[in-house]
Amino acid sequence: MSSTETTTGTTSAPAQAAPAASSIPTLRDAFHQPKAVWAIAFAATVSFMGIGLVDPILPAISSQLDASPSQAMLLFTSYLFVTAIAMFFTSWFGSKVGVKRTLLVGLAFVVVFAALASTAGSVNEIIGLRAGWGLGNALFISTALAAIVGATAGPSGGAIILYETALGIGMALGPLLGGLLGTVSWRAPFAGTAVLMGIGFLAIAILLQREAKPAPVSPVAALKALKNPALRTLALTAVFYNIGFFTLLAYSPFPLEHAAAAAGIEFGAMGIGWVFFGWGLALAITSVFVAPVLTRKIGLIPTLLTTLGLLTVVMLVLTVFHTSMTGIVTLIVIGGLLLGVMNTALTETVMEATDLPRGVASSAYSGVRFLGGAIAPAVAGPLAEATTSGAPYLMAAVSLVLSMIILAIGRRHLSHVRQEHHLTAAEEVEAITAGDEV
Repeated sequence: MSSTETTTGTTSAPAQAAPAASSIPTLRDAFHQPKAVWAIAFAATVSFMGIGLVDPILPAISSQLDASPSQAMLLFTSYLFVTAIAMFFTSWFGSKVGVKRTLLVGLAFVVVFAALASTAGSVNEIIGLRAGWGLGNALFISTALAAIVGATAGPSGGAIILYETALGIGMALGPLLGGLLGTVSWRAPFAGTAVLMGIGFLAIAILLQREAKPAPVSPVAALKALKNPALRTLALTAVFYNIGFFTLLAYSPFPLEHAAAAAGIEFGAMGIGWVFFGWGLALAITSVFVAPVLTRKIGLIPTLLTTLGLLTVVMLVLTVFHTSMTGIVTLIVIGGLLLGVMNTALTETVMEATDLPRGVASSAYSGVRFLGGAIAPAVAGPLAEATTSGAPYLMAAVSLVLSMIILAIGRRHLSHVRQEHHLTAAEEVEAITAGDEV
């Protein structure tokens, strides 16, 4: 979500709808942008590539650094835990130092910690360095959308579409780049990220102008926002949903590699990269093209409950077919299709559910949901080691059921969320973008 002070409650939506209808963003609006916007879009692409970049090299890190799969998966936990905590305070930090400085500080953190990770000698070192990487990414992704809208010369919807395009490309190409560089060494994806983010840092430093002083934000504004029952319901729903999301993302490379080996195929980092390229591409496509259609046709809450139910089925089937290479590859990609719908629909619901400033609501919601992402890898590995390799998927299914229960119980706080949802074109694209900021 943008860090603007625009409210998104139901009382203000009708007033916004009329003027926006005449300014529907076009592809020309999206790609006819100043150099500063392209610089931010490039950095955003690399930033989102970093989410899936590590996936293909987890087995290699585990074997070459003499670490258990559980230890290797903690690369996600440290990254997401620090991201979660930082998210509660990014809107305050941005209001103190400004958008450009926040972007540059975030990028600098990513460059330094990604470069150091490429030189690490143990998995514990990488786990610690990924925490610093998570802090940088939190600062960058929480500010980039506001920056790209502020730097555009035309309609904001066009800039948002460009940013969303960068996000989709990054989500899809991250695992592929990780797999490609991972065939050289597990260190190469970290070094490659540092170089690309360094280019992004220089581009933004040179091309992006300093903005006017932002409106002040309280350092505890995001924490106070969780007193809102609607936001709290959606944040708790997102916690358990993200446990399912990151079980699929962080744990699956290990049973995938084992299933390939059992089939007599040497999968390696490149094979895992291609599978999660399909996952990221599926997620990007449904978040952009399918989720908006579903939310308009059947409403936000029905879309959420239906998608959570289908994801639960996918996880249950994975508990049975995780030893089949064909089965697990197919189910990972199907999971990506459903996750794209879920991300967008959940964030659209957050936008509709409260009258809180978008930046504050986004910080609160993102901080809580990333905690779920941090929990999943920390639990999935030890659970698989103590029981069976299918148990983490069963845990994910249970977590998704809990997410549905929380949403169903808290639905009374969401009664004002319209069943047939009509965000303006720019708001809809903004929701898609924010929803995919994993």
